[in-house]
Amino acid sequence: MNDQDEPIEYELLRQAALAEIVVDDTQINPTTADDRHVRIEGRLGLEEDEDGEPDSDVEHYAFGFIYALGVLSFADARPRGNSGMDFEEKDDWAVSDMLRRLRFEGGELRFYADYVRGRCLKTTVIVRADGTFMLDTVNRGETATRWIAKLQGQKLLRAIPADGAKP
Repeated sequence: MNDQDEPIEYELLRQAALAEIVVDDTQINPTTADDRHVRIEGRLGLEEDEDGEPDSDVEHYAFGFIYALGVLSFADARPRGNSGMDFEEKDDWAVSDMLRRLRFEGGELRFYADYVRGRCLKTTVIVRADGTFMLDTVNRGETATRWIAKLQGQKLLRAIPADGAKP
């Protein structure tokens, strides 16, 4: 299969996997719904390259980063309230889902998904020209921290020894 035959979703996920994601700040606050509001600030790429020059990978990875966060948010999302009537267990996030919710405003690439096909996403992603980003979720627990960890290549599960001792 050549690049022209490969689904664009593969290329976007490849971009996200290759992105250098640096987290600068994570804020987790309670909501009135007895849940969590999570805001993660960071950047795509290192602040300086090996020559000490400002460096940003935003032009290479912004769309893939946003798409991958949409995939992860959608996969973890469940119905809330009356949205259950539109919920289908076997459903996938598509590029068109991202594009319908993507805007360029005030010099920033902005993505916001509220409810999508019965799933409560409540996810905002902002990527700026300087490579900084903001990921914001409401009433999604702390799952956003795991999405970033996955994109950074961190292992989220560990084997438990047979003797029950902590690894």
